Amino acid sequence: MKPRLPLLRILEMNLGFFGVQFSFGLQQANIGPIYAYLGASEAAMPLLWLAGPITGLLVQPLVGALSDRTVSPLGKRAPWFLLGAAICSACLFAMPYSSALWMAAGLLWLLDAGNNITMEPYRAYVADRLDAEQQALGFLTQSAFTGLAQTLAYLAPSLLSALLDRALLDANGVPTAVRLAFGLGALISLTSALYSVWRVPELPAPVPPNDMKATWRPLLAEIADALREMPPALRQLALAMLFQWYAMFAYWQYVPFALARALHGTSDAHSPAFRAAVMTAQQLGALYNLVAFAAALAMVPAVGRYGARGVQTICLAAAGLGMLALPAITSPAWLIAPMLGIGLGWAGMMGNNYVLLAAAVPARRTGVYMGLCNILIVLPMLLETVTLPLLYEPVLRGDPRKVLVLAGLLLLAGALAMRFVGTKPDPAERHQA
Repeated sequence: MKPRLPLLRILEMNLGFFGVQFSFGLQQANIGPIYAYLGASEAAMPLLWLAGPITGLLVQPLVGALSDRTVSPLGKRAPWFLLGAAICSACLFAMPYSSALWMAAGLLWLLDAGNNITMEPYRAYVADRLDAEQQALGFLTQSAFTGLAQTLAYLAPSLLSALLDRALLDANGVPTAVRLAFGLGALISLTSALYSVWRVPELPAPVPPNDMKATWRPLLAEIADALREMPPALRQLALAMLFQWYAMFAYWQYVPFALARALHGTSDAHSPAFRAAVMTAQQLGALYNLVAFAAALAMVPAVGRYGARGVQTICLAAAGLGMLALPAITSPAWLIAPMLGIGLGWAGMMGNNYVLLAAAVPARRTGVYMGLCNILIVLPMLLETVTLPLLYEPVLRGDPRKVLVLAGLLLLAGALAMRFVGTKPDPAERHQA
């Protein structure tokens, strides 16, 4: 039996996840504009964001399986998310100093690798450390920290701009406030992970048998076996997650460009109006993440009463309606309403999917299945990367606002697909050691 943890300890164990998500928030809010400042075209954005899905596809399942086999004084998960946090910190510090597009793109590959090294072991750490009754609270706490961290990450350039001249730019065209925000993120990423390991160490784990040691042949065989024996609930989640993650990836890439068109009628990345639209997009991102933070906490009793599947259906429907409304709004004051729906959907995506997963997978394969679940995130992103540039001019008429309309329709499709996800775990497998 795993010891029950008080709420404070659950919060402390997820503080490192706060650092990971602060890094993601800075990336989501700023990487598209940084690319634009360095000369990238709108149509090329999906290809320039390719690092995230590729590193997620390759890194997370491998790190998940490796962490299941790792033996160290810190435990089996902590060495991995500390390594990832250190890589993230270095790349966050260097990113705003990029002097050319290739440099920023290269740093994004390293940053996403670090984020993906950290992400899966952190989710498995929660599943390892908490008993079945507390896992929903653990994962929804992670979702709450995602909302809080990304709220602060999105707001950081605006808050720093209040202390600086908003028009102050570095030599590469990146606003000085953005550079300082990335430096802050570098500090938070590493220190938060160190604090979590110190305050809530892992439970002692048995030494894995010889056939579970971290060598490549059994490692790859374990991943292949896990794919063949994937629980039905995880297979059923695939379609819903396809719609969810295609939509959100497109949103992150194009929302500043859509707002520049809708609010200011400009597509000039070097104009003050474009920089104003970027700041508006960041503030709206902070708002939907703040909504996600509050909604994730409110979902804990709702999921307990109605189940993660039903709650997630409602979340995605609200997000789809908000996304459809967003590009038609031309007054900043009215932009708040769509963010309420998008924030609700984002909270569900970061919490409810993992509640369903943790209940369905065998305990002995928690790490590898958490990594394989990431495939259901990165494959939609890869699909978006390949298909959206082909659709952008001929179908969407080169208008980023139409990208958001497409994203809204996909989120509504995701809500419908959630109705086909099973919720019953296999108790014999779940509790198998």
